[in-house]
Amino acid sequence: MTAPASRAPSRQGSPRLLRLVAFVSTLDRFLMPPMLIAMAHDLGAPLSAVVTAAGAYFLAYGLMQPFWGMVSDHLGLVRTMRIAMSLSAIGSAAAAFSTSAFELGVARGFAGACFSAAVPASLIYIGDTVPAVRRQRDVTGLMAGVALGTAVASAGGGVLVQFTSWRLAFVVTGAAALILAIALGRLPRPPLVRADAGILAPLLTVARSGPARLVLALAFVEGAVLLGSLTLLPSAVEAAGASPFVAGAVTAVYGVAVLGFAPLAGALSHRMHVSRLIALGAAAATIACGLTAVSRSPGMALVTAGLLGLAWASMHSSLQTWATEVLPEARAMVVSAFAGALFLGSAVYAVLVGGLAESHRYAEVFGWTVAVAVPFGLIATLGRMRWTRPEGEPGR
Repeated sequence: MTAPASRAPSRQGSPRLLRLVAFVSTLDRFLMPPMLIAMAHDLGAPLSAVVTAAGAYFLAYGLMQPFWGMVSDHLGLVRTMRIAMSLSAIGSAAAAFSTSAFELGVARGFAGACFSAAVPASLIYIGDTVPAVRRQRDVTGLMAGVALGTAVASAGGGVLVQFTSWRLAFVVTGAAALILAIALGRLPRPPLVRADAGILAPLLTVARSGPARLVLALAFVEGAVLLGSLTLLPSAVEAAGASPFVAGAVTAVYGVAVLGFAPLAGALSHRMHVSRLIALGAAAATIACGLTAVSRSPGMALVTAGLLGLAWASMHSSLQTWATEVLPEARAMVVSAFAGALFLGSAVYAVLVGGLAESHRYAEVFGWTVAVAVPFGLIATLGRMRWTRPEGEPGR
């Protein structure tokens, strides 16, 4: 749903509010990894059951993306975000009062389904209101909110487990989501330009586009490689003997790294072809997983988290920007499906390696991740290098 440039709303204050939306959504999403072992102990459930509950969040997060894309085309981006954030508050509150792994999985799945509208809708908003030549800069700015949310979640989750309770985490994110649902009412609203289109029309448009299918396939694998690795990193460090606080604090380096590397990636995007940024990120992710396969010590995890942060800042922001450009006439659907594929990949990864994590066979987990990361990086780099931007979307 691309707004004509002449009708684009004033965006003063919008970037800051969108970063807050990304921050809270990411905070809720990444609070769980450093608390997995403590949650399993408190609920009297095996670790694999709690890992599956985390996977339920990512699965629902992924599957609901096309739904929210269609809803935003008909209700508008701002209204969709407000509805989704209000429902997210309910899901987070339910998770805080869960008494079993099953209840936790249901509550987290509902929260994931609702929070899933936040970042994609923000990206679509940027795509609808920012020219292509400046878009990657704004996307990397949005990623700063994601990075800060990740850092606070990684460190905060460990602190809560160590000194209070994991339940407080979801009370906080639920309250924040409710506040944002109200604050988003001030966000300027892009005009609806495809409200009369059929519900299935955007899906068919995406399905017929080879470049769009490639971008979505890459997002699926990236979700497994990057988000999957990051989700299990705190548990891997804790299984090696570290405390929950140390495991969470080490993983928080990831968010700090994204914050540091995001401006650099934004600047480099104007000086080199985007495919090189993708190659850089893929190499960083491969090295990170390889190092973790060898050692899960806190010191090695620090390096791993930093490399994963570099991968996210350079590769993910580039793929995400590509998603806003690959099919302008179906931007809402492509961006929503991109996020859906990303978290669906993470959910599938959690299911596939849950048993290995339960047995503390993390060397195998990260070794298999390396085997996937290498061809993924090559295909993503070559695909972006050969892709030609559609007419009307100027830039690199």
